[in-house]
This record gives sequence, C-alpha cells and structure tokens, in this order.
Amino acid sequence: MLPHRLRPFVMALPLATLFLTPSTFAASDDGESAGQAQRLQWFQKARLGLFIHWGPYSITGCEWKGVTGKRDAHMMQEFRIPLADYKQLAATFNPVKFSAADWVKLARDSGLGYIVYVAKHHDGFAMYDSPSSGYDMVDATVFGRDPLREIADECRRQGVVLCVYYSLGRDWTVPGVPAGKRRCNDWDFPNPPPTAVDDYLETKAKPQLRELLTQYGPIGAIWFDTPEGITPAHSRALRTHILALQPKCLINARVGNGLGDYDIHEQKIPAESLHRHWEACLTINDRWAYDKNNHNWKSPAMIVRSLIDVASKGGNFLINVGPTGEGIIPAPSVERLHAVGAWLKVNGESIYGTSASALSGQGGEMVFQEIHHDGTEKNLAPDSSSPNLEVPLPRGWRSTRTNGALYIHLFDRPSDDTVTLPGVTDEVATATLLADPQHRALPLRREAGVLCVTLPPDVWDERATVLKLELR
Repeated sequence: MLPHRLRPFVMALPLATLFLTPSTFAASDDGESAGQAQRLQWFQKARLGLFIHWGPYSITGCEWKGVTGKRDAHMMQEFRIPLADYKQLAATFNPVKFSAADWVKLARDSGLGYIVYVAKHHDGFAMYDSPSSGYDMVDATVFGRDPLREIADECRRQGVVLCVYYSLGRDWTVPGVPAGKRRCNDWDFPNPPPTAVDDYLETKAKPQLRELLTQYGPIGAIWFDTPEGITPAHSRALRTHILALQPKCLINARVGNGLGDYDIHEQKIPAESLHRHWEACLTINDRWAYDKNNHNWKSPAMIVRSLIDVASKGGNFLINVGPTGEGIIPAPSVERLHAVGAWLKVNGESIYGTSASALSGQGGEMVFQEIHHDGTEKNLAPDSSSPNLEVPLPRGWRSTRTNGALYIHLFDRPSDDTVTLPGVTDEVATATLLADPQHRALPLRREAGVLCVTLPPDVWDERATVLKLELR
C-alpha cells in the first residue's frame, strides 16, 4: 500500500436549488426512527440529478491499444487488461482542466438539484482520497488532488446535494468479486478464496464507505451498483453501517435484497407510475463514460420529454455525463444540459414539487439500452433524427399536478390549435401557457364533457409546451 496522508474533515452542508433547507441534513442520532418518508423529502423535491462517470477509463476515450471498445467504464474487463497495466494507465491520470466549480455550476444552471459522483467503479480505483487503499486519485496518479473534496466544497457553496456511487458487487482489484468467474477478474486471479466476497466487504467496501461518509460532510445518498453475490445479511449489515454514520443518507435499491429506499431503472422509463420511489438514469449518448467515437447524442427534445415522462409517473430523473481524461465535460453534453436548464427556467414549476396525476401513464415503456446476460449491450437509437428509429420521440401529452394546479405537457401542437383533454374532470378556473410572457388566460369550454383549450398562435416550444390549469 502506498503511504497516505489523511485529509482534514470539512463539513459541507449541501442545499439543493429551490427546495432544500439546512435542516434537511441536520445531525441526528435517531437512526431509522426519523422515518423513510422524512429521509426521502429532499430527493422528492430535487427531482433531477447529474450522474458523473469518470475514472482512469476516461483517459483512453474507450480505446485500448488501437482497438475501439464498447463498454467504456467496463474496459478493464472488456479487454481483460492486467491489473498491473491498468495501474500504469491510472498513474497517468492528470485532469488538468477539471473544475469542480464549473461542474457543479453546470448542474445548478441546468436545474439539477443533486450530483451522483462515481467514487469507485468496477475497476476498483478510488476517485477520491482513500486512506484505507492508496489506489486512489491522490496517491496513485500524477494529479495528486482529491476531486471529490473539491466537488463537495462546491456543492456546499452552490446549493447542490452531493451523492456518491459505489460499485458494490464488482471490484476487479480483488480476487473473486463477484463470486464465480462470470464478471470477476479471472485473468489476474484465477483461484480466488471461497471467502472472497466477505473479505472484500470487511476490508475494502466498509472502510471506503466510512471514508465517503465521514470525509465530505452530509451525503444525500449512497448509489450502489451491481449487488452480485450480496446476501441479505450483507445488505442488512451495509445498511446498518451507513445509517450509523449518516442517519439521513438514502440508500438505493442496489444495496440488494429489497433493502433500498428507492428503485433504479437504468436506461429505461417504466410504462406507468410506481408505488415505490424510483429514479430513471439515462445517458446523453450511448455511453456512461467518455467515448470519443460515440456521437449518438439524444436531442434536447428527447431529453426534456424523457424527464417529463419520468415526472409524470412520479419518478426522479438522473442524466449522465462522461468527462474526458482532462476533466472536460464534452460540449454536446453541456449544450444539451443548458437546453434542459433553459426549458426548466420557464417550465420548472410543472416538474419541481409536483406529483404524478391520474392522467399520467401515456406512452408506455421507453427502453434506450438492452443489457444481455452475457454482458453485451444493444443501444437503441434514441434520437428522432435517426432513420431507423427504435425509440421514438415521445408524443401526445403528459401531466403532473399539485394541490392547486394541473400541468399538461404538450408534445404535439394540434392542427386546429384546440387541445382536447379527456379525463380532466377537475373544475378549472383558468388556463395559461407557462411560456407565455403575457400569461394570457386561454379560452376554455367543455364539449360533451371533454375540456377543450384554445392555444394562442404565437407561443409554442417544440421540446414541450406546458399548459397550466389552475383548479377551483
């Protein structure tokens, strides 16, 4: 293990844009007695987050020895790279253009209330200062800085909640994790011990979770991934471990065995509202991490309509970026996030603080990527510009609501400028378009019991136009 310098603990109090208050993460010793509903309040209010996949794999842009890969953050396994060679790659990591202030500002300006930072992916490399390991950004690279410390400080300054991703059941620096030879590092460790998973949890996972929960101030959620080989006893022990350190911290469903606080839908949006809290996580192109050869970018309309579809079904929306090895978030990602932010600046009240309405659920399931049992993937064309479209741009309309209003998100403008809304039985006082700077009241009428609203000719947003129905 390399020599290590323990960083001083600095409390960070993240306050998500628009909604969160200091009491959200106030210190508590009441364990789970605070109740799951209370712990989920910030998550429900924030609604939108930024996922950041960044690691030594980002240096190569999804290539290894001249061969283009397909598995980005999984490249160590895809190319069966010996750990010694991968460590040499990690040692060259020098993201001199990284700016935590710019990354957090991008999230905030885009209307995203939380960040999920990949602290350790399947490659086992800690993207922070890990006292228990030394195989980390501070001790094992020429960069020698702790990006998570800088991001945590900026989240506190700019009012964004910090969450951390941790690969739970896969670690290719450890023999036999996960158990069996399907997805573990069997090229370096062909004969792992039978106690591999238990040993890994006690000697690496739990110590690193302690570091993440004590070195960076309040953490909104631990975003686990790949609970392969994780038993119910493991999941319970991990949950106890986390909540003993930070009682208000959420834990996603990938802690395993039904013990998470909210579900994850990766690269897909379910067909209808769910009873449990849930989050959909999507990429902006086809990759999680930086791939210099993948330019299949989702259009701003696809991203905006996807987040609306998620909100209309009561979920959270987590959109991913893959920074380069230099620490730059690719320009197409930035442009699309700015487009999302511009739309939310006008229409955010139809997303934040709303819930699914009884009218939601149109459009069915949306699947952007299929992941097969053998580890291969099929990326489905996500953009309306594709001539072989498998994931069509959402059409029709979706709805969200608050106690006093119903929001109708219109994806297609009717040819006669009359919106018909079957199923809207509420008594409507006024109708306006959020994008109308004059806030003109629109003509309302009912025909055979169906609410009809006439749109003005001069206001329309091709991404989504929001009709606000104020209820009596």
